[in-house]
Amino acid sequence: MPTTAFAVSDQDRLRLECWTRSSTISAGQRERAEVVLSVAAGRGVSGTARTLGLSRPTVIKWRDRFAADGIEGLADQPRSGRPKTIDDAQIIAATLEPPPEKLAVTHWSSRLLGRHLGIGDATVARAWRAYRVQPWRQDTFKFSTDPELEAKVRDVVGLYLNPPENAIVLCVDEKSQIQALNRTQPILPVRPGLPEKATHDYKRNGTTTLFAALEVATGTVTDRCNDRHGKAEFLDFLKHVAKTHPRRELHIVLDNYHTHKHDDVNRWLTKHPRITLHFTPTSGSWLNLVEVFFGIITRQAIRRGSFDSVKQLVAAIQAFIDAYNDRCKPFTWTKTAEDVLTRATRQPTSDARH
Repeated sequence: MPTTAFAVSDQDRLRLECWTRSSTISAGQRERAEVVLSVAAGRGVSGTARTLGLSRPTVIKWRDRFAADGIEGLADQPRSGRPKTIDDAQIIAATLEPPPEKLAVTHWSSRLLGRHLGIGDATVARAWRAYRVQPWRQDTFKFSTDPELEAKVRDVVGLYLNPPENAIVLCVDEKSQIQALNRTQPILPVRPGLPEKATHDYKRNGTTTLFAALEVATGTVTDRCNDRHGKAEFLDFLKHVAKTHPRRELHIVLDNYHTHKHDDVNRWLTKHPRITLHFTPTSGSWLNLVEVFFGIITRQAIRRGSFDSVKQLVAAIQAFIDAYNDRCKPFTWTKTAEDVLTRATRQPTSDARH
């Protein structure tokens, strides 16, 4: 075995020189080519090690590999350890199949699947990360079965995008069972680096129902709280909304709650033809913009509040709405009926997210 220099064919030299200039090969391959060319140039093991900043054993290893096997000797050899017995595709395929009944589980965990396949759970976890498979997660979906889905969507979206001239469009709904909760200990205020803290346990002090009518054009809210949310309370609120907006044509968007369609309500509407109700599709109450307001008041005034009584809760709700009406802005609807219907009628496929 040569100790200082050895012959390199012109073809191998050309290939090795290409390796040293290439930006697509690995740094390891480039380093091995430089070792061989340096030793072949007569610099010897020590000189090559100093020039390239490598150890003598490293230079000797690649010099001897090239001398024995040529260019092929510079390739990586199989690593030590147990050979891979199953590839990622097989792991993913097994993941997408339900676990055996004998396991009595609804979905795979990395440890269960690893034991089932005879591999380590870390191998399973790596495959899941690579393919973005998350068996522990579950999303939900719901499709409306309303036979009048298209007509109702076009009706409601049409009111938002092109409201009737000189008419007021209102979104009406009730938020029921709002609890007057009080914590068993005083709430600890927010501090730098620490969030506000409240006790997990609480005392229930009764409930109320918030009836709200959101005016689409302005974003203002008309409200009323009641102990119950039956047809009588709903009809009283409709009358309140009518008095709040006198002598104007009203178009009111509602969901399909049975009290909204009660005979008493329909008889009252017959006597007040300036008011027209528009119903969202079944399972489509998200089309009602007042639901956005309910989310706002829940986050900003109810969920983190403490109330000793229903009266105190109602006062807090009304105070919030009064302040909200002073700063409110309308919610701008941007989707066309076609955009909504495309998603509302889409069926689940095998590509559903995990």
